[in-house]
Amino acid sequence: MSPKNKLKFAIIGAGHGGKAMAAHLAIKGYEVNLYNRTFSKIEPIVKMKGIELEGEVAGFGKLNKISDNIKEVMEGTDVIMVVVPAYGHGSIAERCAPYLTDGQIVILNPGRTAGALEFLNIIRERGNKKKVIVAEAQTFIYASRGMGPATAKIFRIKQAIPIAAIPAIYTDQVIGLLDEAFPEFISGTSVIETSFNNMGAVFHPAITILNASRIEATMGNFQFYIEGVTPAVAKILEVVDKERVEVAHALKCKNVISAINWLSMAYNVIEDSLFDAIHSNPGYSGIMAPQTINVRYITEDVPMSLVPISEFGKAFGVDTTATDSLINLANIILKTDFRKAGRNFKRLGLENLNLEEIRNIFIEGRP
Repeated sequence: MSPKNKLKFAIIGAGHGGKAMAAHLAIKGYEVNLYNRTFSKIEPIVKMKGIELEGEVAGFGKLNKISDNIKEVMEGTDVIMVVVPAYGHGSIAERCAPYLTDGQIVILNPGRTAGALEFLNIIRERGNKKKVIVAEAQTFIYASRGMGPATAKIFRIKQAIPIAAIPAIYTDQVIGLLDEAFPEFISGTSVIETSFNNMGAVFHPAITILNASRIEATMGNFQFYIEGVTPAVAKILEVVDKERVEVAHALKCKNVISAINWLSMAYNVIEDSLFDAIHSNPGYSGIMAPQTINVRYITEDVPMSLVPISEFGKAFGVDTTATDSLINLANIILKTDFRKAGRNFKRLGLENLNLEEIRNIFIEGRP
């Protein structure tokens, strides 16, 4: 492992978040490699040899290596930041498995719900027995957007992002190593905490589905959070949030927080209602709605966030009516069975296990 100030990073994914993270780390002076499976998407970055960053952090991030060859990008790096939608975690785990080596750290940014568990299961199934640490972030560190083929904008850097590893005993090691690069990262108690403090599950699907007609009529020409969250929408968000918290409590997660408290922690927004907190958050200002209903706010957050929350709710007798309603509406809108395609108990290897066995898997990496 390289010294802290000499850490070498591999960024997996050149979407909105991947470009922002790669450029930010490079501007900070770290050696950064960038991978994307489609070369045409990174070709402009190859030509520029880096990414122009604007917004809260501005400058040009010169990258060490930019490639569609994941082996080349991972080779010789210390920290592998996976910055792809959660539905891509499985395929990325399969591609990474042959090349992960002792001492490397993989962090999912974010894991959504049970992402680190799925990733770890897959690399083990593919025969990788190296001493690799797999961790996940509770949420993505930036509110960011790609502004062009080789340009990204960071609207806001969130203040405190819990990270947890499987097994949980490695979490402090990960945080200690990354404290210079990302002082915003803090230790989470376990992947249960990061999985169930997944705010994308609360905000993304509900706002998108409840604004479906507006998205289709305007092609997303409105501010997603500021205009898309009316008092009625906020009430539904509050119920979805309540169900998430109750499922986490059933799993004996003591550090689960409400959405309104999370907004206070991540953005320093202090209000009495979720509606007011969302509308007072400067980090949400200027973020436009998606141009289509077929967007990752549904295709990622429903199967990889809402489905596992619903699954745990059913297993432990927690009512998830609002969450289930959103899953059912998403299935109808996109003509997909997200329960079958998502992180159900079978996919996570949790079938027929009791509460303590499930907790042990999340915390210790074994039943």
